[in-house]
Amino acid sequence: MIAVATAADIGGRRRFIAPPREAVDAACFAQPIYAGLSGFQALMLAPNWPTIASLDARLALPDAHLAEQNEMLLADGLHYETRIAKCGQIATRADNWHDLFNALIWARYPAIKRALNRQQCRHIAAMAPGQRNRAQAALTQFDESGVIVRVREPALLRAWDRHDWAALFVDGAGQWRHGDIAVAAVIGHALLEQALVPERLLVGKCVVVHGDDDATAIAAVAQAIADGVLLNDPLELRPLPLAGIPGWHARQDAGFHARADYFRPLREGRAYPAALG
Repeated sequence: MIAVATAADIGGRRRFIAPPREAVDAACFAQPIYAGLSGFQALMLAPNWPTIASLDARLALPDAHLAEQNEMLLADGLHYETRIAKCGQIATRADNWHDLFNALIWARYPAIKRALNRQQCRHIAAMAPGQRNRAQAALTQFDESGVIVRVREPALLRAWDRHDWAALFVDGAGQWRHGDIAVAAVIGHALLEQALVPERLLVGKCVVVHGDDDATAIAAVAQAIADGVLLNDPLELRPLPLAGIPGWHARQDAGFHARADYFRPLREGRAYPAALG
């Protein structure tokens, strides 16, 4: 069965609607984007949705638990992030891919999720009701679409700096395979949801770390977020067309990386921060 997504107009914007569970082929979860969640294959492959209570028991999150999002839960009037910080409750919708992936990321990368939550709460407390600052936008973008990339070859980073996608993905294909550059972690649960339709061309919002070890890179990002020195502006995040990574898309033919509608040129005046580490 082929998974087909739909879209809905929400306030003039198109919102992705994931395919139903029964329409997702098990082979979908063999995509590299799901590699970090290999320990949760059973939860993704099961024919039926887990209840929120059983999912919470299975994940056993540290210092937090999943709480089914219903009228009773929302009656407290708390902001989603504030509820996590004050009550340890992660509002989770039943039978929902987006929230399932969010829960799995909490289980897989708890230090990242906890740091994001603390920073969101710090900014919520400082802002007038209904207002958001650029740091909140950056934190949200990373939470939804974030990717941590580890790199040890400066030439690849320079190619990325100038959006030289051929140098990064085609000429550098062997360096991706040998680990000179690698995706250390996919954090964005919205990316994972959209990857349920493998034909979609996804773009990650990336933080880059110099180094050789994925776990060290992930820990460095968690600490930088917790310290408030990272994700203070969306412009800190580098776009990465994930389908360009060798082995990450089925149709990487000779002309694929020349698609300017996906592999976009660098905007005039755009520059990226140095890698961590």
